[in-house]
Formats: sequence, structure tokens, C-alpha cells
Amino acid sequence: MHRNKLVRFLRLAGVTFAWAIILGLSAWAIAALYIDMPPRWQIALATAYVLGLIAILIFARIHLLRMALPLLLFAFVLAWWLSLKPSDDRAWQTDVARTAWAEINSNIATIHNVRNFDYRTETDYQPRWEIRTYDLAQLQAVDLFVTFWGSPWIAHPILSFQFTNGDHVAFSVETRKEIGEEYSALLGFFRQYELIYIVADERDLIRLRTNYRVDDEQVYLYRTTAEPTAARAIFLDYLRSLNELHERPQYYNAITSNCTTNIRLHTSAATAALPPWDWRLLLNGKGDEFAYQYGKLAGDLPFDELKQRAHINDAAQAADQSPDFSALIRVNRPGFPAP
Repeated sequence: MHRNKLVRFLRLAGVTFAWAIILGLSAWAIAALYIDMPPRWQIALATAYVLGLIAILIFARIHLLRMALPLLLFAFVLAWWLSLKPSDDRAWQTDVARTAWAEINSNIATIHNVRNFDYRTETDYQPRWEIRTYDLAQLQAVDLFVTFWGSPWIAHPILSFQFTNGDHVAFSVETRKEIGEEYSALLGFFRQYELIYIVADERDLIRLRTNYRVDDEQVYLYRTTAEPTAARAIFLDYLRSLNELHERPQYYNAITSNCTTNIRLHTSAATAALPPWDWRLLLNGKGDEFAYQYGKLAGDLPFDELKQRAHINDAAQAADQSPDFSALIRVNRPGFPAP
């Protein structure tokens, strides 16, 4: 008797779980049709999909068929969605108008289209794209910037590489927005944005966030424990992706290809000491805590104190136009060598 009850319970639980998956996949397919289809087809095809699901539930008498047909509809939508191609030819916003690319000759890396804008306000700036060369033999360290603008659970990480001659170059993985386009977290789950790696001077990429953004961004700076050999491997892996994106555009995706998952892919080129997946890769506002837990942040302090002292907004605002901006925001930070 008890065994029969257990079997019925497990069968019911299995069917419930299967239907939860089917409904979740169906909801995604409807959203994909509504968001990623050309505007003239969005409502019609999303509505047709819903009506098709209703018809299946009403008229399919065989239970397995009732479950299989929604999966077949989902498969058709997924095949179409995967066939969508990103583009390099759109009316891009000025700050993402160019994609960086690199040439490597022995130890010398030459990066084209390094962004070094001169800002008057967040939206008023003098564009400046530069060609810069970096000696890989002088690559010394990797630093992590983490930017918050609201929720403590969501942040934007930026890696910056320091060379012994005092040079710094920062990499920010972002959505490549068209003129008039705004970022939406929901749209980031679909094929609405191309991916871009912005390579920039810290006086552009970081000062924009600490000194000019109007949404009160708070920026934290950590020195990582990456040794020069690991720093070189990560840097070269970034350059490989730069060149791939320059030749063949890719889509941004809020889960699979975003500012945090791409950093994780690049750092894995140098270390296997981190787990392949952690929930903090998705809720990346805890990414600095994740790195600290696995010994990837320098500074022999409890994490809360380390984070408090990593806050750089005041120092960045004081440094502002100084040519020593990068050095000044690092003064007295835990884990950084004394100037």
C-alpha cells in the first residue's frame, strides 16, 4: 500500500516537473518571438504560438502527445532564434562606434582603437581613438574594478592591466548599443545587443563612472593576486577575443556571454583554481566576495574592511584631470605596493 502511494507520488512529481519545464520553455519561446522577430511579425507570431499551445491542450487526447507537441513548437522557435546573425553594420553610439583589435609581434602588443575620450559630462565628450603599444615583458599585475549603481546584487566588473612603466589599460565587456538604444536587463536575455570589448585608458573608462555618470555609480578597486605569468596569459586571451569580435560580431547574453562570464573565461586561461560555475557569476554584485573567497584578491584584511578601503570615488573625483589619475586612485589601497 505504502509502495503504491510512493509510486503515485513520484509519478505526480515527475509529471509536474516536466510540465514546469514545458511551460518555462514555452514562455521563453513566446518572449523570443515577441522580442526578436521583426516588429511587423512580433504580435501575430507570439499570439499564434499561444493559440497553438491552447489548441494542443484542448485537442490532444494522448498525454505524451500533449507534452511532445509543445516541445516541438519550442524546438522550431529555438532553431530560428539560433539562426539570427549579429551585425557589425549598425548606427552605433559614438562611444562604441569602433571595435578594438590587436597585433602581436614577439613581446609587443599593438592595440588599435583604444578609447581615450575627454569628458565634459556623461554625454558631452571629445572622442579620441588611439593606437597604443604594450610590452608584454613589462606586464606586472591585474586589477579588478567593480561598479555598483543600485542593487548590491548586480555590478559591472572591469579588468585593468598594469605595466612596470606605469601604463594601465582597462577592458570592459559591454553591450554595443545603437543610437537611441538603452540597456534593458530583460532584453539582455535575448538577441537584442551585440557584444563589445571596450579597451580604454582608465581616465576614460573609470573616470566616466566615478566623476560623470548621473546614476551615482560607486566604484571599488582591488589588486588581484595574479602573478606576471598569469597576467600575461589573461591579457593574451583578451586580445584573442578582441580579434575574434573585430572579425566576427557576437551577441551579448545576460546569462551566457556577459561582463562577468567573459571575465571568468579569460581568467580560466591562467588558473583552474576557481569552480567552473558559481551563483555569484550571475548575481555578480557578489563577484568580489567570490574572488576573495578563493584567494584572488590581495590585501590581508577581512573582506568587509577590504571592500570599504577599496572604494575610490572620492580619490577619483580629486584626481579628475590629473595625468597621474591611475596612480592617485591606488594610493593607500590594500594589496597595492606603496608608491
